[in-house]
Amino acid sequence: MFRYTLPLLIFCLTLGACSSTPSPKTNPSITLTDGLGREVKLASPAQKIVSLAPSNTEILFAVGAGGQVIGRDEFSDYPLEAKNLPSVGGSMGNYNMEKIASLQPDLVLAASLNTPEQVQALEQLGLTVFYLANPTDLIGLYSNLQIVGELTGHDQDASVLVDSLKVRVDGITTKLMNVAEKPLVYYELDATDPAKPWTPGPNTFLTQLIRLADGRSIGESLTSDYAQIGLETLLTQNPDIILLGDATYGTTAEQVATRAGWSELKAVKDNQIFAFDDNLVSRPGPRLVDGLEVLAKLLHPDIFK
Repeated sequence: MFRYTLPLLIFCLTLGACSSTPSPKTNPSITLTDGLGREVKLASPAQKIVSLAPSNTEILFAVGAGGQVIGRDEFSDYPLEAKNLPSVGGSMGNYNMEKIASLQPDLVLAASLNTPEQVQALEQLGLTVFYLANPTDLIGLYSNLQIVGELTGHDQDASVLVDSLKVRVDGITTKLMNVAEKPLVYYELDATDPAKPWTPGPNTFLTQLIRLADGRSIGESLTSDYAQIGLETLLTQNPDIILLGDATYGTTAEQVATRAGWSELKAVKDNQIFAFDDNLVSRPGPRLVDGLEVLAKLLHPDIFK
C-alpha cells in the first residue's frame, strides 16, 4: 500500500496538491419546487424540452438551452430560431396535448398563463411538468433564470447571464441617480375602445419598470392591475409622455393625436408619443432589462444620448 511520508503528507494537507481529481457527482438528479408548490424531480438535466410560453422560450435560449428545446407554443417568436421549432398550439389557451406527448419531452416548462388543470392533464400523460411562476420583480426574474439553468444543466450560463443583467440595471440606476424631474407616463395596452383604453395598474411589472426608469406611471393611481381609463382621468393627470404598447396592433401616434379631446394632453401638444415594443415588458424573461433600458432612454433622452 502506498503511504505518504510525514513531510509530504503535511504539504498535501496544506495545499491540496496531492489530492486526486475531483470525483464526479454520484447523483445528478434535480429536485426543485415549482410555482404551484409541487416538488418536481428530474433524473438528470432535461435534454428534450417543450416550452408552453414565450417567456419560457426566451429564458431557455438565453441560458444556453435553446438546442434542447424540441417544441414551443405558437406565440414563441424570439429568438428567431425558436420559430423553426414545432408548435404545440396555445391560442386561446388551447394546447395540442397529443402533439406534446408525441414529442416525448423529458420536461414540459409551463408558465403562469397555463392553468393547474393543464399541468395535471400533462402529468396524466406521463410527462414531467415544471410550472415557472411569473416573477414580481427583477430579483424574481434572476431566480427564474437560475432555476431554468439548473433544470437544463446550464447553471453556470445562467449565473453569467444574471450577473450581466445586474450590471446593466446598475448602470441605468447609477445614471438616473441625480434625476430631478420624473415624467408622468401613460402606457397604453389596448385602445380597441379609444374612449376607454386599457393601461397597467400599480402592482404590475410594467409600472415597476417605469418607476425604475425614474418615471411616474398613471397606473399608480388605479385600484386594479389592469384597468380602463377615461379621457377625464387622462386630462386630469395630463401625462408628459405617452407610450403605445399597442403599436404592435397598428396604433400610431397620429391616430392618438386625432382622438376626441386628446389634443389637450401635454404629451400630444409636445409630440411626446412613442411606439413601444410591448414584448419587452410583457414577457417575464431577460428582455425585461432591454425594456428597462428603452424606457430610461425615452423618459430621459438627455441622460442617455
